[in-house]
Amino acid sequence: MNVAVLTMFNGLSSTYSLVNVVADQLSMLLRAGCSVKLLVSESCPDGERSGIFLDPRIQWVKIVNTRNGQPIHRHDYSGADGTVHDSFYEEAQLIAKDYVTHLQDVDVCILHDILYQGWHLVHNVALRMAQQQLPHLRFLAFTHSLPANRPPAIQVPFSARFTPMPNTRFVYPTYSGIPALARQYGVPEGRCAVVYNALPLLESMSGHVRRVGEKIDLLGSDILAVYPGRLTPGKRFEKVAALAGAIKRKTEKRVKVVFCDFPSADIDSGLYQSMIRREGEQSGLDQEDMLFTSNIGYDTGFPRQGVWELFQLSNLFICPSYSESFGLTVLEAGSRGNFLVLNEAVPALKELGQALGAYFMRWDARNFGFDTKETYHPSEQAYYQEHGERIVNLMREDRSLSSKTLIRTKYNPDWICQNQLMPLLEG
Repeated sequence: MNVAVLTMFNGLSSTYSLVNVVADQLSMLLRAGCSVKLLVSESCPDGERSGIFLDPRIQWVKIVNTRNGQPIHRHDYSGADGTVHDSFYEEAQLIAKDYVTHLQDVDVCILHDILYQGWHLVHNVALRMAQQQLPHLRFLAFTHSLPANRPPAIQVPFSARFTPMPNTRFVYPTYSGIPALARQYGVPEGRCAVVYNALPLLESMSGHVRRVGEKIDLLGSDILAVYPGRLTPGKRFEKVAALAGAIKRKTEKRVKVVFCDFPSADIDSGLYQSMIRREGEQSGLDQEDMLFTSNIGYDTGFPRQGVWELFQLSNLFICPSYSESFGLTVLEAGSRGNFLVLNEAVPALKELGQALGAYFMRWDARNFGFDTKETYHPSEQAYYQEHGERIVNLMREDRSLSSKTLIRTKYNPDWICQNQLMPLLEG
């Protein structure tokens, strides 16, 4: 699909929020396999390009912004009547000619505030001129501010800000604004749609975390557990996998587990990973639900800063460790808003967990001068499923944790692209 994004930017400063919105949208379109043109003003400096704006897959188009060798100055025509400057229609015709040239091979053109903003009136009128020669072209007209009140009487050309274009859907970032948006353009609400602004969490994180995100879905899972540690049976990695699997099987939630592991002399890493995967799969996980960072290039350990960033994304921390002197990772996970599940039989974990309001389960443990061994009735798997269901219910009741999870899963670029943007583009 050939998509044009028409912004008429004069610059690309990230302090202008619309630049960030467009950057996120370009990323979505490229990931979806679209051929993308970006239409900006001819005065938009190439030297300001950064991030996604440097992607070679984007075709840059500079739309005319001069007349008779002089810059076209934008005027804010936000009213419903009055007069426009003398060269308004001549400028609109020049711009329209460029639009026709560069939009002929495009299926859908996305407009950002072009129909809404008063200082884009000349571009608004130019689009309507160009559309007469582009009957095949569909438009998605995004509005990023409070819709304007529709005046009782509107004079041409100011009426363009309140008049629908053919083959156009009007888009707003929230459902609450749809009635007002429909009133502004005098269209049924059915011609309007919602596409959220995205929070690009992964893009704001280190390359290490983005690398993990290429191997496992960090954003779409209902339950994301991160467990860092030395790959030794004493850390009970297999119990983390087993509980995560039980949660998935019992609650039918989407569950992912990232093990930030590094080797131990206690056991062969490959052998222990196979045991952990087997436990997870027997409990309900699939192969792709588990990732060991040692298998993607971090064979001596995952960077600590990267672990902290993963904890920002995750919502569940399970620590069934056999023995701990303090449990610093508990503090790290808790400080980033994770639901804590700790081994009650380990004194250090019980002490920390009581102070932090953690959820306790029982696993084998080493105490001061003696060891404990747990027995489960009717089975260990039943024990995990019972507690797993309880854990998910408690996580759902925690408003802060629920909002953290919802922001990650529903306001990320992939969800928005798949569920809101692409259905509009595909018609």
